[in-house]
Formats: sequence, structure tokens, C-alpha cells
Amino acid sequence: MPVAIFLALWEIIARVDVLPGNFLLPPFSEVVVEFYHLSASGVLGENFLSSLIRVLIGFCAGSIAGIVIGTVMGWNKVADRALNPLITLFYPIPTLGWIPLLMLWIGINEMLPITLIFICSFFPVLYNTITGIKNVDRDYIKAARSLGASDMKVLTTVVIPLALPNIFTGLRLEAGMAWRVIIAAEMVAIPTGIGALLMKAESLIRIDIIIVCLIVLAIMCLIFEKFFAYLEARMTARWRQDAIHNR
Repeated sequence: MPVAIFLALWEIIARVDVLPGNFLLPPFSEVVVEFYHLSASGVLGENFLSSLIRVLIGFCAGSIAGIVIGTVMGWNKVADRALNPLITLFYPIPTLGWIPLLMLWIGINEMLPITLIFICSFFPVLYNTITGIKNVDRDYIKAARSLGASDMKVLTTVVIPLALPNIFTGLRLEAGMAWRVIIAAEMVAIPTGIGALLMKAESLIRIDIIIVCLIVLAIMCLIFEKFFAYLEARMTARWRQDAIHNR
């Protein structure tokens, strides 16, 4: 209902010319028409697919690396002490701050946005994984070891499952952030993708196309975040049920 009211107000305000310079806010109906034209011509689909592939490759690679290294650091104190200073040093650097250096190192090509997404995804997932591993109740670990479980068995069957809520928190948050970063990267240096389409629309003063791109971005952020929320609920449901039964 709030969304419908917002769209209705948008249409009315644009139609009655309340704002100075009507071209600055095209009616929602015109945005929908432009969305159709961009989709039918294949322009939107081609640019969207380019952005989607970059996000999926960079996000998956960064998340997997973050989970693996985070698990090692959270489980092994020696690895934690060795790697923590490096992680603490590099983590505060904004993802987009790497663009000038990466442009010199790897050039302006497909690897640039993918590497930025990797960096964007890696550090938050790493930290959430470390936190999740370290916050597991030690009584569960002691109980598993007392039953003869090896360290690897304890890690894979007790620690990691109990750390999943923290891990998924990192994945869920960065799923949306990955799209924000890819748009910024494409706006700066890449000739294809939703971000590049945004810049082309800005140069042509096509507000309707800009809004279409922003709507696509918002929808993809929402879909990615909801997907990981759903995946978390499915994967942690059994553990939550067991916890309730054990109370």
C-alpha cells in the first residue's frame, strides 16, 4: 500500500508540473514505458547481464575466500595472530579507494569490477565468520570432544553450523553492497553494465533511463538480500529446532 501511494503521488506531482523543469521528474508511467523500450530493444538486458555476471563472480569468490580464511582465523589462534594485523590494516580502506591502484595494476577490463566486488565482499564476510566461530559456546565443543570427535569433526559438525547466523549476516549485508559497488565501478571505468548505462543517460539528460537503472539496482539489492535471508532460515531451521527442544 505505501508503495502504491508513493507511485500515485509521483505520477500526480510530475503531471501537474509542481517542480520547476518538468523534465527533472518524468511521470512514473513514462518510466514504465521506457523500461519496456529498453527491455524490448535488449539494451537493458545486455547491460544488466554484464553487471550480474561481474557481481556473481566477484561476490562468490570474495565470500568463499572470506568464509575459508575467517574459519581458519576463528578456529586457529596462531593463524588469527598472524593474519589479524594485515586484515586490520586493509579493512578500513574504502572499496572504491582501490580503483586508481587497480586501474594501474590490472587495467580497465572485466577484472577491475570483479576485483572490486571481491574486496567488497571479502572483508565483511571474513569478520562475520571470525566472530561467529569465536562466539560458539565452548561447552558444545567440549561435549563433542568428550564423545571422541576429532578437531575437524568438531569444526564441521558443531562450530560452523552454530556460526552460520553470523556468516549469513555478512553475506546478506554484502549481497546488496556488491550491487552498489559495481554500479560505482562501472560509472567510473567500465563502458558496459548498468552503471555505464546510467552515465550515458546522464550525458543525454534522460532522467527516465536513470530512474529505470536505479529501480533495477534497488530490485536486485532486495532480491539478493532476501535470497540469503531465505537460505539462512532454511539452513539454520534444524539447529534452532534442536535448541528449542533442548531447553
